[in-house]
Amino acid sequence: MLDIRGTILELILRDVRVELDAVRHQRPLPEIRRRMADAPPPRSLKTALLPGFGLIAEIKVCSPSQGSMRVENVAEAPAAYERSPIVRAISVLTNATHFGMSIERLEQIRAASTKPVLRKDFIFDEYQVYEARAFGADAILLMANLLEAGEMIRLYQTARELGLDVLFECHSQAQIEAVPSGAEIYGINSRTFSSGADTYQAARQHRQAGGREDLSTDVHQFDLVRHLPAPAVKVAESGVSADTVARLRDALGYHAALVGTSLLLSHRGVDGELQLFEQALARPSSAPACSAGAGSKP
Repeated sequence: MLDIRGTILELILRDVRVELDAVRHQRPLPEIRRRMADAPPPRSLKTALLPGFGLIAEIKVCSPSQGSMRVENVAEAPAAYERSPIVRAISVLTNATHFGMSIERLEQIRAASTKPVLRKDFIFDEYQVYEARAFGADAILLMANLLEAGEMIRLYQTARELGLDVLFECHSQAQIEAVPSGAEIYGINSRTFSSGADTYQAARQHRQAGGREDLSTDVHQFDLVRHLPAPAVKVAESGVSADTVARLRDALGYHAALVGTSLLLSHRGVDGELQLFEQALARPSSAPACSAGAGSKP
């Protein structure tokens, strides 16, 4: 495990360990393995992202940086994502303490969707990979800022043996270089997990006061795309809005964007916000993708 002392990631991971210990006791690994036999066959996240730029649309109840999502949007999201022509896959947060979700919720969403479902969580143990497959996940996210290179290899191999695709999330060039060879899907996340809890508290307060930008992100991080392997499927994560998504596609060459907060907090509703994304992606953009704007630090 990498040194994450003093960061928001350390606080989250402490609670993830507590949750994992509890679920391990409730559902031991032999039970998880038996449950895997009844899980639906995995769908390919990579294949879903290749036809053209689209969204991995996220579902969560709350987040450390933005607080509670709009309840009606969270309820509307699964059906809206299934209908949307630009949503290629669905990301489901499965952490209860900080995101209000669960692996059981992922199973419900997967059963009602024809699109691949990504388990997004703070995964560091093989049990979590088996659990993802047992509850129907088609892919998992592995965080390069959380795992040593050897840990990433071990978890990646386990996932591939189970037929799961893996999205490797990176925040720096060093993390990109630590991703196992053979990886096919890379995400560049603009979220500043190296910050402390005070940054996230300030971001929540800013949002509650009516601010639109997410102060816990830095969209200049998206420039790291130039360090990704040319054949990789490239995903921009966090701090993405309808105002910025076309620039990520056209100026930086991303294949997809993982979007949650802008959809789940929108006063237009999820369908209304997705229409703005559709309109933005229907026209080319010549503006620089990482100029200061929505989601950037002041």
